[in-house]
Amino acid sequence: MVSSFPGATGLSEISVYDWPGADGAAGGSPHLHTASTEAYVVLEGSGRLETLDSRGFTSSPLEPGAVLWFTPGTVHRAINDSGDLKILVVMQNAGLPEHGDAVMTFPPEHLGDIDRYRRAAALEHKDADAGLAAGEEAARRRRDLALEGYFALKEAVRVSGPSALAGFHAAAARLVSRSTAAWADMVAAGAARQAELTRQQLASLDMAESFHLGNARTTMGKRENRRIYGMCGRIQTWELSDN
Repeated sequence: MVSSFPGATGLSEISVYDWPGADGAAGGSPHLHTASTEAYVVLEGSGRLETLDSRGFTSSPLEPGAVLWFTPGTVHRAINDSGDLKILVVMQNAGLPEHGDAVMTFPPEHLGDIDRYRRAAALEHKDADAGLAAGEEAARRRRDLALEGYFALKEAVRVSGPSALAGFHAAAARLVSRSTAAWADMVAAGAARQAELTRQQLASLDMAESFHLGNARTTMGKRENRRIYGMCGRIQTWELSDN
């Protein structure tokens, strides 16, 4: 799916998991995106966003009204301190995250082989309609495995600095390398196409031409009436492509 939402971005609402991890902090599966910037707009509740990036380890407060975003390569973990943390997510390059742009922080033995990684990452009962208990069990199992790798990575960054991320970054790049041709098509039909349309519109306006304004229209997004088990929490999505 290529989004016609402004900038060809994706939009979703996440209720961050309230499941405590091994360190007592509640939240989801730490991961990074390999080609997409992600933005958080905090709607309800409070918590923290732990990140591992070029600055090392950082913990940022998440409170209603807060807006923060992070670029590809940022390992991030949303922590739900209040138990009711809800976030509106704006995702660059809609379609890429759904097609494997994200890589979770599994232990190294799960990152060297794409089939083994996919087995660890898969949720047999991803859809909430398959049963809440089964879906939660699978999502918890995946989260705990990602936390295992994340804790080791976090400690390595604290000891050695951002250079400790290089191995995980390299593994993530290898895991997604087979997908980039399809991603390039999505970007061409989405963000690149919208940028080209804007370029053409500016060229027309430079000549005082207004013909493109006659094609103005309004599009209504469709809210899906279900929540799926995502990496950070239960996700409510909108269909934002052209009708």
